[in-house]
Amino acid sequence: MSSVLSVNGLAKRYGEREALRAVSFDVDPGELVAIVGPNGAGKTTLLSILAGVQHASAGTVTGPGAGRAAGWAPQQPAVYAKLSVAENLKLFARLEGVANPEAAVERMLEQTGLRERADERVERLSGGNRQRVNVALGLIADPKVLVLDEPTSALDPPQRERVWEFVGALARGGTAVLFSTHHLGEVSRHATRAIVLADGELLFEGPPAELIAANSAGEQDFESAFVAFLKARGH
Repeated sequence: MSSVLSVNGLAKRYGEREALRAVSFDVDPGELVAIVGPNGAGKTTLLSILAGVQHASAGTVTGPGAGRAAGWAPQQPAVYAKLSVAENLKLFARLEGVANPEAAVERMLEQTGLRERADERVERLSGGNRQRVNVALGLIADPKVLVLDEPTSALDPPQRERVWEFVGALARGGTAVLFSTHHLGEVSRHATRAIVLADGELLFEGPPAELIAANSAGEQDFESAFVAFLKARGH
């Protein structure tokens, strides 16, 4: 299987501060990859570079899903609150240079289950539906890779579950999804692979169950294993 994203020696510096240091990994179609770590680990920096939002100081991001070819859904929904759902989708389809914006809007309304909300202004939507619009905007150009920064941070448990049902369906359809989250239970429930960052370094890459098995005291709990893993490495 050919990777849709290949990250090699990625680094990012802000003046004297190193936000990322020599990060390397590959992503295959249909993978759900969780990027986790403590505050300031470099998660958002990494995701924004993968999505082509900012440039790396060193290293490369290559593959058919790299850079501007990736779909990007930032933590704060990048939507126009006064426009309807359909108007937002059509606007972003045109900005992305989609060949047939109307067809893309219809596809996304169907795929996200937002057809009944198509004419509703975004400012009137629930948090869960607004986040679905945010993800839909990242998908409007039908990317091979979708990058999500804290997609469920402001949602209640039922809303989070609906978002993950949607994201899981995308992965089963072949879209590679990379996401950050502070809800660590989501990692063991939904991710096929976890990447742990701390102080800009990649400390672990593998299935969540592997980290749990190596770092838990008998509990099948990713959060406890994650905390133990970081503590053992002085974080």
